[in-house]
Amino acid sequence: MSLTARQRQYLHLMGVDVWLPRDARAEAEPPLAAAPPAATDDAEAWEALRKEVAGCVKCDLHKSRTQTVFGVGNPRAEIMIIGEAPGAEEDRQGEPFVGRAGKLLNAMLAAVGFAREDVFIANILKCRPPKNRDPKPEEVKSCEPYLRQQIAIVRPKIILALGRVAAQNLLKVDTPIGRMRGRVYEYPEPRVPVVVTYHPAYLLRSPREKRKSWQDLQLAMRVYNGNGQ
Repeated sequence: MSLTARQRQYLHLMGVDVWLPRDARAEAEPPLAAAPPAATDDAEAWEALRKEVAGCVKCDLHKSRTQTVFGVGNPRAEIMIIGEAPGAEEDRQGEPFVGRAGKLLNAMLAAVGFAREDVFIANILKCRPPKNRDPKPEEVKSCEPYLRQQIAIVRPKIILALGRVAAQNLLKVDTPIGRMRGRVYEYPEPRVPVVVTYHPAYLLRSPREKRKSWQDLQLAMRVYNGNGQ
């Protein structure tokens, strides 16, 4: 049986020895190269970005923070969760969505079959605004390149934006969140579908809205599975 050079290379990778005449060996192509180092490159870029965020002084929020909140979870996740900004406990622990709101988010994820470790969770801002006020436009602008790079490295199949501040800043709109629900948006560069729902902290204050959030999660899962609107 005559084998092409490409077939011989695949057999080599499978551990199957192919004995060739001396002349044929001379003409054979070298074994396939190792897998491209994309994953390694991403890991290096991820750690470089983490260090850059940790030392960021682009806006005045660095003066009052305990530490930056880079994000948590799987940097290769297919689902990315984006909230607005760290709160007091997040600022202390260096992790987004902890406390009661974090527990509710974990329950929301579990309801659709995901653990916290399966997704990547980040915020619009990496530092806590004093007294948990809304982010200022200049603060969002300073932090935006960090979030954009995170999205580019993670390359999620879908983004779930939690709350008005996150949704409006992520999508560059001023539409009330009640009118943003139930639709699929798109984050540009890279193009990623976005579904908007209420922030878990809001749901704790307004438990009747949990039904709507469940509907949003179901929409997000349809999009995730390729069966969106």
